[in-house]
Amino acid sequence: MPTLAEKKAVVEQITEDLENAGAVYIADYSGMSVGEVNNMRGKFYEGDIKYKVYKNTLMKRAMDEVGGYEDLYPHLVEQNGFAFVEEELAAPAKVIKKLNEEIEKPRFKAAIIDGDYYGEDELSTLAAMKSKSEVIGDIVGLLLAPVSNVVSALEAPGRNIAGAVETIAEKGEE
Repeated sequence: MPTLAEKKAVVEQITEDLENAGAVYIADYSGMSVGEVNNMRGKFYEGDIKYKVYKNTLMKRAMDEVGGYEDLYPHLVEQNGFAFVEEELAAPAKVIKKLNEEIEKPRFKAAIIDGDYYGEDELSTLAAMKSKSEVIGDIVGLLLAPVSNVVSALEAPGRNIAGAVETIAEKGEE
């Protein structure tokens, strides 16, 4: 059994994880084999997602210290894994959804993303969210589209006039 000092150290680590995370996901991994859990950990690792299993009581203590996680308290039962992510806030949802399609586990319970609560029925919505880099790409594309449209519009009359002059010149030669 861990000592009080060891528990305090774990709570400090969880507190640090919570403070650095833009999103925290809770997934129930009960019923998963060791191989399935290891596969899931690998997928989280590939997505730059920190995945940890903590005791629910220690997680609650850390959440109390940080504040803003009260909506997750009812979900701190059973065998939970916690996914922490800093940048790509929808990445854990995408991993969980893909695993659900393959092996129907783990069970997504809830998430806090930028302070907003998302329940278990919102996994598909979260998984469909674009990543930060995709959103930036869309914005850049939208900003560049008017410029290319203006350039095309400015070039078009010149081409039309040149074409008309050429046609008149050809008719004049006949």
